[in-house]
Amino acid sequence: MVLFVLKLSTTAFSQSTEKDTTIFRIETRDGNEFVGKIASEDSVRINFLTETLGQISILKKDIKSLEKVDVQQIRDGKVWFPNPQSTRYFWSPNGYGLRKGEGYYQNIWVLWNQFAYGVTDNFSVGGGIIPLFLFGGAPTPVFFTPKFSFPVEKNKFNIGAGALVGTVLGESGTSFGILYGLTTFGTPDNNVSFGMGYGFAGGEWASSPMINFNGMFRLSDRWYFITENYYVNTNGEGFGLLTFGGRWIIKKAALDFGLVVPVQPDIAFIGVPWLGFTVPFGKTQ
Repeated sequence: MVLFVLKLSTTAFSQSTEKDTTIFRIETRDGNEFVGKIASEDSVRINFLTETLGQISILKKDIKSLEKVDVQQIRDGKVWFPNPQSTRYFWSPNGYGLRKGEGYYQNIWVLWNQFAYGVTDNFSVGGGIIPLFLFGGAPTPVFFTPKFSFPVEKNKFNIGAGALVGTVLGESGTSFGILYGLTTFGTPDNNVSFGMGYGFAGGEWASSPMINFNGMFRLSDRWYFITENYYVNTNGEGFGLLTFGGRWIIKKAALDFGLVVPVQPDIAFIGVPWLGFTVPFGKTQ
């Protein structure tokens, strides 16, 4: 695929932005992409203005997709795709929430399946299943995930609260879950979060909270560095999990990968690999 990208600077389109500052990305059916401004159009074609190629004419029947591009997505001459999973790290949520009409499906190591959908700009609902019934009718965990999120200062400071509440189908007395609260500092692309939650299982609550510290940092147009970390104290013994890895944006989807490292003296192995995939749906960013 050939990618033609508009190289923007502070002077790019200086004469025309006063009238129209809208920038578009066009993807054609043969796999090419063009970024620029619509100079004119009729029922048959679009005359498209790019900085590198000048004005080109594209038949509408050859256009696979046409979408607006936020000028903040264009950095150093490249179009940076929006984060397909800006409300979560590898698994843990952050203080940002889905907007009304946005949603995503997430798969982790094939078996973990979950989704979430923005009911309002401040409230989302979701759920998931680990379909063990596929393996000889084994008991199957299912769960529900409501979440509230509120921007204290837009793109700088967000707070959130929610729950994961589940049970195991095919067994009795197997309720489980966690109630949590968290704060997030930074933008959807670069942020850190501090969280705390109390878990429960079989009708009993944990005696101490789980503490959570996460970070997400954008490295380039398609790459993020992510770290997700937990500390739990059970029966007077502390246990930690450190996770380091990355996120690769594939168009509007995201591939997450990393290594989960347990922190406890009597655990000998180095770590467990993490692999997840996220596909947004609905009103995407």
